[in-house]
Amino acid sequence: MSYLHAKILRVQINRGDRIDQARAQWAREAPELNTSPMEVIGRVLRAEHLADARIRQVLRRYGLDRGGFDMLATLRRSGPPYRLTPTALYRELVLTSGAVTHRVDALARAGLVERIPDPADRRGSLVALTEHGREVAEEAMAAHMACESRLAAALSDEDRRALAGLLRQLLIGMEGKATEEEAQ
Repeated sequence: MSYLHAKILRVQINRGDRIDQARAQWAREAPELNTSPMEVIGRVLRAEHLADARIRQVLRRYGLDRGGFDMLATLRRSGPPYRLTPTALYRELVLTSGAVTHRVDALARAGLVERIPDPADRRGSLVALTEHGREVAEEAMAAHMACESRLAAALSDEDRRALAGLLRQLLIGMEGKATEEEAQ
């Protein structure tokens, strides 16, 4: 490692984030290791970790965890009459059918959703928001969006749009790769 490269890394440690610190440590310990992927993936994961704690705190006020919130939000954004089949839920939420059943059971005990017969399939059922569930979903979603807005406040509107576009490209690439791997 050149003197200049080492000096730049030391400056980054002093004014950078945790990812800069980790990369500088790896550069010292294993200079041949390419840690550049950490600049993106490491930061995405660290941001998710930090955001998760704040989001969970907001959702707790509504008696929800992230999984329960995701289900209520999915039902609410599906539009009236706010009901979906369990199959649609596990596809949308990328869960197993058992995980959907567990979440539906917990939300039903809380009076937020109910199982109703599927008029299109006598053997099937639908998961439907109760009126209370719709109210909780709407209030929790508003609080959740306010939380996300606070989390992104360090970025200008222009920077948020640019980052959103780059993250969209990253996800499209990752989702396409996952689809290809599943097909094999």
